[in-house]
Amino acid sequence: MTGQTAPGKPGPAQVAQERAPAGAAGERGPLGHLGRHLARRRAELGLTRRETAALAGMAPSYLAYLEERPLAAPGAGVLGRLAAVLHTTVPELTGGAADLPPGAGPATRTPRFTELTEAECRVLLGTRGVGRVAVETDSGPVIVPVNYSVVDGDIVFRTAPGTTTFQASGRRVAFEADRIDDAFGEGWSVLVRGRARAVTDPDEAGRLAERAQGVPWAGGRREEWVRIEPLAVTGRRIAA
Repeated sequence: MTGQTAPGKPGPAQVAQERAPAGAAGERGPLGHLGRHLARRRAELGLTRRETAALAGMAPSYLAYLEERPLAAPGAGVLGRLAAVLHTTVPELTGGAADLPPGAGPATRTPRFTELTEAECRVLLGTRGVGRVAVETDSGPVIVPVNYSVVDGDIVFRTAPGTTTFQASGRRVAFEADRIDDAFGEGWSVLVRGRARAVTDPDEAGRLAERAQGVPWAGGRREEWVRIEPLAVTGRRIAA
């Protein structure tokens, strides 16, 4: 009949609604932590609820329940299927990876490494906000985590006098950022070697404060800026 859709097949209006951002008319927004991650990952992949549910072997109404109910607690099997369909991991969906250091899982038996170009490395550096800087101090080399940004191709971070990272100024340092997915045995690592210097010009410090993202997790007064000017940028991608 004209104007009707075959049974079991969503019509154009329903597809548009399912693809609409959470909170659009006719669809409740994701209320819980799991729901937010599910909806966001679906949107990144361009999948509707119906498509995602079909791929995961569940009813669309159950996926809607998982996205819209903050107390939803699906079993490990359901989470595993959703993670596979959405090309992510269970910890990423549930937020369980938030407090885990990268690379906490066992190494794969036959990893494959691919060298990254400098351009690829610089793009990947811009996707992260936490890295590690290796500093040669008076008592020996020390590696410490820092919240960083990439500004004009340089690594910049805030610090305070007397800290280990403040001692990086005027020295050759190494800086590393990475992302490791334990569940799928893949990820990447970028290494920057260069010279660190303290930013002493007030105008330059002001520009960094405007353009840099985030604030140091360590807290306290960290108003000094250190800038690492890369001399060499290398990286590798790992796949299982």
